[in-house]
Amino acid sequence: MEAKKIRYYLTPVLLGILMFSSNFLNTNLFKFGENSFAVWFVLSVMCFASGWFIDKTLGWHYGGKAVFSTIIAVTIFSVLMISFLRDYFAANELLTENLILYSLRDITLGAMAFFGMSVVEVLTIQRDFLVMKEKLSYYEDLIKDAKKEADLELKEAKVNAQKILNDAEYEAKNTILKKERIENELKEFIQVEKELIKKYEEID
Repeated sequence: MEAKKIRYYLTPVLLGILMFSSNFLNTNLFKFGENSFAVWFVLSVMCFASGWFIDKTLGWHYGGKAVFSTIIAVTIFSVLMISFLRDYFAANELLTENLILYSLRDITLGAMAFFGMSVVEVLTIQRDFLVMKEKLSYYEDLIKDAKKEADLELKEAKVNAQKILNDAEYEAKNTILKKERIENELKEFIQVEKELIKKYEEID
């Protein structure tokens, strides 16, 4: 695992080497008939690819710090090297302008690395958005199905409740009718008993 992490952190080192190598290109990058622009384009693509890989391995937070640190370190080292080796870089005249030019080269290549990281982040966010959109659609379908099922269960519960209520009313009516019938029978029985007692008394 540690070896894997070391390989991941070697990518910013590679990016720094690519940025530093731009110092040895001709100052006139867009001069026709020269190979400087082609080399510059290849360096830009490679820095873009380095940024892509850095974001994939280190992530936006740590990868961004690594790229930013690499830009600062390479720019400072380039300025020092050009200042001490003026003759080689033809910087005897207009030293300040040359330092700014070489610094801008390093910063531009570093920006290409950031651009590669940004593209990865945009693609990742877009992919995550599509996944979340599909999940949201799936959950919405589940909610619709659950709502339909809940409506059916509610209707069934209402029907069952109405049936229970009807049965209870029917039982109550039957009970009342039975009570009234028993009361009437008792009244008739008492009446008959009274008449029998009265007749018995008359006989005596």
